[in-house]
Amino acid sequence: MALTGNMIIGRDAVRGTEGVQRAYDPTRDQHLDTEFGLGGKAEVERAAALAQAAFDPYRALSPTRRAEFLDAIAQSILDLGDELIERAHAESALPVARLTGERGRTVGQLRLFAQVLRDGHYLHATIDQAQPQRQPLPRSDLRLARIPVGPVAVFGASNFPLAFSVAGGDTASALAAGCPVIVKAHSAHLGTSELVGQAIQKAAIATDMPEGVFSLLFGAGRSVGEALVAHPVIQAVGFTGSRQGGLALVNIANNRPQPIPVYAEMSSINPVFLLPAALQSRADAIGRGFADSLTMGAGQFCTNPGLVIAEAGAGLDRFLASATEALAAKPATTMLTDGIHRAYDQGVSSVSSQANVTCAVQGQQAQGPNAARAALFVTDAESFLGNEALQAEMFGPASVVVRVRDAAEMRRVAEHLEGQLTATIQLDDADIDAARALLPVLERKAGRILANGFPTGVEVSHAMVHGGPFPSTSSALHTSVGASAIDRFVRPVCYQDLPDALRPDALKDANPLDVWRLVDGQPVAPKA
Repeated sequence: MALTGNMIIGRDAVRGTEGVQRAYDPTRDQHLDTEFGLGGKAEVERAAALAQAAFDPYRALSPTRRAEFLDAIAQSILDLGDELIERAHAESALPVARLTGERGRTVGQLRLFAQVLRDGHYLHATIDQAQPQRQPLPRSDLRLARIPVGPVAVFGASNFPLAFSVAGGDTASALAAGCPVIVKAHSAHLGTSELVGQAIQKAAIATDMPEGVFSLLFGAGRSVGEALVAHPVIQAVGFTGSRQGGLALVNIANNRPQPIPVYAEMSSINPVFLLPAALQSRADAIGRGFADSLTMGAGQFCTNPGLVIAEAGAGLDRFLASATEALAAKPATTMLTDGIHRAYDQGVSSVSSQANVTCAVQGQQAQGPNAARAALFVTDAESFLGNEALQAEMFGPASVVVRVRDAAEMRRVAEHLEGQLTATIQLDDADIDAARALLPVLERKAGRILANGFPTGVEVSHAMVHGGPFPSTSSALHTSVGASAIDRFVRPVCYQDLPDALRPDALKDANPLDVWRLVDGQPVAPKA
């Protein structure tokens, strides 16, 4: 498919008239050729009107039809071939192998939600049959199913040009739920966004979806995004980005005449707790694994291990020696944009200037523009607890090691932490009691708890949780990755004494969707 610089609104390619923007190649420090026409409020209105018109026809389609649409999107993305990977590489500086894997993850997410639709569990079909003879009062026939909330606005993420962007998890789960989607493309990968948008549009036409089921908008600054969130047609928002950006959207959504949920994934430093027996037995290996995790993708993961907590002693010293040796050999890596690179350098400079902080190591010197050097800092618990600058996310390959005196001080640091996407414990069998004491704190602080691994890498599966307490996300009740992500875009409706002909298919007596149901409190399997 050829790049045009046009937005996609329903089945049309639309040229924006609010200025132009070109994508940026961070490796060569120059802009790419194609000019993208930027939209404004008129394009938001047009996309919203189409989404509103599409909502009832789209949600009325069977789950199987929507699953076919998602499968068609997945295949259409694959059909783009090398063109998509090459463009994403030029716009992000991410390695081709990483982007190829990310494309596979994007396709996998779409196919996962197609499976979710076909198995029907997400509907939570529940039937409490009428009890007309019950005394002192009869019970009505009560049936519950979940329906889509309405059109959804999705914001593309800077650090995942495929898996968290135009056809990423937010879009896939919202489309699966039965919600039309309007995507605000991220300015860091405009060409990648248009190519994927074209693939979705092609799939929508091929599967005969209602016209407004998908639109893709470009816009400079915040105006298009703010207009989307404020628009009365939009009923939910998916966002991955900075805390500042996420909270700005939350404020807009909360100040609408009808407030709506914003599912914003924001900041997290993902603490790693090194327990004594684990350090004693394998500090060197943990140090090397930590260095690899910290520098993966230039540290531009929301699950990057930005904090390490361990008791002072020989084990921690060995961990630091191993980690510093590994990090010293790591080459500086090009970051996604010049703005992200500047913010990273500012974060590293801020931490290095704090009292009672030692820079244990930096990676190799940068050899080109926008390249980030790894950095590892060491401080003590009291200094960390008393200094908010040491607790801020450095979005990049940098981390802070906090030396604690004992298990009680480790727990004190854990209690002090903000909400996190992940928390990791490195432990051996002799650490089980210490881990058991720490676990209740981590359950309150994080959405995913790992043992003997590192948090980078989020599996797309039924059990995955990629979320956590504020400020890691704006809603600790939900996940943006995994099958449960669909829960953000559906709501329960109870149908009381409706004739069978009017009930949703999942609740009809014949169970035409052939899904699992809870009938009078007992699970009933589908006929198949």
